[in-house]
Amino acid sequence: MSRIGRLPIELPDGVSVKLDDATNTLTVKGPKGELSQKIHESIDITIEDNIITVNRKSDSKFDKSLHGLTRSLINNMVLGVTKGFEKTLEIDGVGYRAQKQGKKLVLNVGYSHPVEIEEEPDIEFEVPAPNKIVVKGIDKQKVGAVASAIRSIREPEPYNGKGIKFEGERIIRKEGKTG
Repeated sequence: MSRIGRLPIELPDGVSVKLDDATNTLTVKGPKGELSQKIHESIDITIEDNIITVNRKSDSKFDKSLHGLTRSLINNMVLGVTKGFEKTLEIDGVGYRAQKQGKKLVLNVGYSHPVEIEEEPDIEFEVPAPNKIVVKGIDKQKVGAVASAIRSIREPEPYNGKGIKFEGERIIRKEGKTG
């Protein structure tokens, strides 16, 4: 049995879960918002006394692979509507900076023009310093995708390390030419 899949998920106060049997969709509502996820028909979900358990119907390889994945997705939904998720990006380079103008994130990262990114409905940007960007939201997958899209605007280059990188990301540096 899956080590992750067999772990129960405890629901904190203020979180409600509803399973629609007709469409097999799980909806999680909490203080920060609402998320829903379609669950594969080979996975059984039971909700009893604020505890969610995930079970598989058979021991086929496909069902085994879905067991832990489904449990992790549901757990991330519960964490998202209670605490939320955030990714921090760092900007490194002379003259490179970020600023927030209304609902837009404006990046000056060495191009002839500033790059503007609009906030999505459930994604929020914070700029605590000119060289830091914090992407916040309740959907873990969406927060990671938006942070990755921002990073791809100016990826860190291996010679000087200039560019946008995730906080704590290690850039493997190359040695320059020798004369």
